Amino acid sequence: MTEIYQAYQGYSDLSDPMRVWAGMAAPVFGYKWQGWPDSLTLRKLAAACEVFSCTRLTHQRPAFGIDSVAENGCTVSVREEVADQTPFCTLLHFRREINATQQPRVLVVAPMSGHFATLLRGTVTTLLRDHDVYITDWHNARDVALRDGRFGFDEYVAHLIRFIEKIGPGTHLLAVCQPTVAALAAVSLMAAERHPAQPSSMTLMAGPIDTRINPTAVNHLAKSKPITWFEENLVSTVPGRFTGSQRQVYPGFLQLNAFMSMNPERHLKAFQNLYNYLVEGEDDKANLIKTFYAEYFAMSDLAAEFYLETVQSVFQDHALPLGEMQALGRTIEPAAIRRTALFTVEGEKDDICAVGQTVVAQDMCSGIRPYMKAHHVQTGVGHYGVFNGLRWDKEIYPRLREFIYSHQ
Repeated sequence: MTEIYQAYQGYSDLSDPMRVWAGMAAPVFGYKWQGWPDSLTLRKLAAACEVFSCTRLTHQRPAFGIDSVAENGCTVSVREEVADQTPFCTLLHFRREINATQQPRVLVVAPMSGHFATLLRGTVTTLLRDHDVYITDWHNARDVALRDGRFGFDEYVAHLIRFIEKIGPGTHLLAVCQPTVAALAAVSLMAAERHPAQPSSMTLMAGPIDTRINPTAVNHLAKSKPITWFEENLVSTVPGRFTGSQRQVYPGFLQLNAFMSMNPERHLKAFQNLYNYLVEGEDDKANLIKTFYAEYFAMSDLAAEFYLETVQSVFQDHALPLGEMQALGRTIEPAAIRRTALFTVEGEKDDICAVGQTVVAQDMCSGIRPYMKAHHVQTGVGHYGVFNGLRWDKEIYPRLREFIYSHQ
């Protein structure tokens, strides 16, 4: 599969300048020249150029762009600080320009599934109202040198334990989607060894704890082929021009293709709407679509070890719910958790991690007392709506905030 990355990069090198040119040409065609009558033809040409320019894939993390937060009617400045760093991840701290020592410290564990941590920008922005927020800012694997070693499930869990230790006792852990498994594993290991920095609470949102329950199309796909098929068809080698040259990865462009193929009609409709909004001059509606796809098309390569181990352990072998998952040389036993409160959240219409797949953690964590557990199913939302959007902000977040503060 080495050749496919080379082929993609060659195509990207040729087509990206055309997209840049189209983006520059769009405002020229759309400009209302003095004395010229409005031209539908030019508006359509400008819209077509802008839509084409929006289809460019990027491999650099977009900016979080969170420089302030509203609190008690005031605007509080926020700055990003590096709290810890490894070759594979930066522990990013959103430090507010006021004393936040009395607010709960929350570590947001972002997915490592093809998109950057900025996918959780809305999650972080909301949390900052009442919490001292950190996030795992995972690095693009193609930018990590081969000499920096492997990155598999063990290394992921080790990173989480390291970051929890860095933030210190009393940390509240919040994992979104794919990392809920690693988060549960990390907290289980810390509980088993009575680690002094065990989190005060753990929130698992829309995660694949047990994908045998209400399996989705994603789950069926993961079980439809042997693990060797995934290795032979989806793993490629980073080209020589990048820092991570010769590292084996699951390329971001292949992940994006998988995401798009799950619901092609929706994406096609979105770009049709974008074109129509641009032609009709409905800039606000057009900008919403452009903003979404600018984030959606920012892709990150995954280390092959982590990808393959996750597919096999989580989606094929169901190792965690069967009590067979291993990490850092030890068996994962969620029943060992006693001091960490547990909150699980699911979306009624989630077609990635269906209802039932996350709440199963409540039974697995049998050592946690009932008054330290809570579960919420949000009606009317799909996967993305569990951690972003109006219902996250107005309905899910208040419950989460109350849970965290009650176990502070």
